[in-house]
Amino acid sequence: MAKEETGNKKTPISDLGKINAQNRLFEGSGYTNKEAIKFNESRDTQAVTVSKLLLEGIDFDLVYHPLKHLGYKSALLALGSIYANNYYPKILYYNVGLSARFYFEDIRQLWEGVLAAAKEHGIEQLGLDLTSSMTGLSIAVSASGEQASEVMKNLPKPDRHSLLCITGNVGAAYMGLHVLEREKAAFSKIPAAEADQYIQPDLSKYKYLLSQLLSPEINPKMLDRFKEDGLYPAAGYFITRGLAYTVKQLCQDTGLGARIYLDKIPIASQTFEMAEELNIDAITAALNGGDDYKFLFVIPLDKHERFHKEFPDMDIIGHLTGPEDGAVLVTPEGAGLELKAPGW
Repeated sequence: MAKEETGNKKTPISDLGKINAQNRLFEGSGYTNKEAIKFNESRDTQAVTVSKLLLEGIDFDLVYHPLKHLGYKSALLALGSIYANNYYPKILYYNVGLSARFYFEDIRQLWEGVLAAAKEHGIEQLGLDLTSSMTGLSIAVSASGEQASEVMKNLPKPDRHSLLCITGNVGAAYMGLHVLEREKAAFSKIPAAEADQYIQPDLSKYKYLLSQLLSPEINPKMLDRFKEDGLYPAAGYFITRGLAYTVKQLCQDTGLGARIYLDKIPIASQTFEMAEELNIDAITAALNGGDDYKFLFVIPLDKHERFHKEFPDMDIIGHLTGPEDGAVLVTPEGAGLELKAPGW
């Protein structure tokens, strides 16, 4: 077995071997890597599992995505769907594909982000399998969660009078992506001979937009708040492919229509400012930008006042309607526009 290099030298994963590399990633973490992860068997709980896939060049660009941030964000991508369905996350399992250009130190940075998210969100079991890849870095992550059967049995049902609430502003992550893509394009035009003299641009004015893209957050106590107040949403969705796509998915799942109001959609001032700077429509960014990592909840109409009091951080943006209406965006002038969402 090759000894791990120190200093600026990097260790090929092939020198360590797959098993040894995986064991080192778990050292001191408090987790034990297992190939098969078992659910706690109980008649009093229900379980749910979701799976996500992230591909280099499609879902992330390592030119400006730090590996530690990427590891953390990849965990939230799966955990968000668990929370949205009213389950407490318990298990995370990763399959990571690595091409030859990645060293052990690289995957260790990625895994540090995963471990940070796992501990923050109370993950009880964590698993990892490393494999070879011909196309760069790929990350497949599965998350599982549990909830009391009594809670799931008594959840309210969505109906044509239910309200649609969102937990934060949308479109900022998409604008953060445009900031980084612009700087990447500028850097690519610099002659190779001058690359060493390149000065990193000051992006501090875009701090909020970049944070929404690179290091989003989820409140791990969100379900505890629902439990304490005895207020559970009728349905929930994790917004990662744009608000419009999420609303259309909701309509498909419930068999109902939806109307969301343009002037009710929360959009940060920084998003509007960046949209103006780039000559981009901020509304389009909010509807179809993606990577927002916010929640869309369906709230029973008769619980409106209690939700408004207990969860002032949620914005009501619309309501469900009859299925004949479809998914509609209502302008301030009262015009109804069909929501279109590619979801890519």
